[in-house]
Amino acid sequence: MVNSLSKAVIKLTTGLTPISVGTKFFPTDSMQNEYVELFNYTQTILFELEKADINSESIQSNLIRDIGAENIPAEFNFYEIKPAENKIEEYALVSNIVMGSDRYFYVELPNPSNLINIFVKIIENEKGEIVEKSSTELVAKMLSKNDAIRVAIELIGIGLERGVEVISAVGMTGAASIERSINYRQNLGNFPGVAFTKLGGEYALVFEGPFKLSKSKPFEFQNYLFVDLIDSTGYTSKHGKTQLVDLMTNIKYFIESECGGELEGYREGGDDFIARFPSKDLAIRAGLDAAWFALDNDAKIRAGVGRSRREAGERAQLVDNLGSS
Repeated sequence: MVNSLSKAVIKLTTGLTPISVGTKFFPTDSMQNEYVELFNYTQTILFELEKADINSESIQSNLIRDIGAENIPAEFNFYEIKPAENKIEEYALVSNIVMGSDRYFYVELPNPSNLINIFVKIIENEKGEIVEKSSTELVAKMLSKNDAIRVAIELIGIGLERGVEVISAVGMTGAASIERSINYRQNLGNFPGVAFTKLGGEYALVFEGPFKLSKSKPFEFQNYLFVDLIDSTGYTSKHGKTQLVDLMTNIKYFIESECGGELEGYREGGDDFIARFPSKDLAIRAGLDAAWFALDNDAKIRAGVGRSRREAGERAQLVDNLGSS
């Protein structure tokens, strides 16, 4: 990590305050270790380009947008158990990138019930993985936090139809989800609902009466990565067209084979492309890998991630405003 003087120089040259240079994130497996080493070796800088609007109202609005309004009943209560800090933390950003989007969620029934077995089937149909199960509780792993919250709402609705109050909570680990459920009970009582975190704060959706939803389904978001080689003409003059083709081909191969990306409209010999990914974290990791690989081959790229092709391209153009090439 760099000292405060180095950060001051970065701020002076870019006009932006760096959140971090490198990372203090502590890896717990080989993949995380690889990314942390690359963050620190390349001195990757995290900037906040636009101030985030972090408050209870924006978190509730974004939650409904991300889960899909059709997957949440019209009547619910949104509670803030612990407010989010109105600032962006380096650890939260890096952990979302290197740890992936999958999350655990805990479900608890007040008494032993066959509902647990019904819930298991629903979770498995939603591509979830059952980690632990008893007659009154279970821990499952879902593809994302939003999926976990969405499925939890579905299970709570089924429970209420049968007069059973279901409590659920979502966390980074199974233990974290159980602890969040305990916090939920201590703060809100035994009402049916689901607790979760957003941007360092703790929140909950609580339901007071039975509700009926149409079949719950994931809200489809596309995650696009726009990649553009900076000064491809200069790179070709220095290294030749063949090396440019090799560089872009290697990036393309990695994105498709290692990151689950699907390239759109790429022409061999081109210096840019758009790829589509199943999750934002995969798109971000692919962008980082592409940037680091390019640097190792005497090239620089600008990349952007967005929910549309245009948004991804616009975010890639933000690189032009950093005041440093």
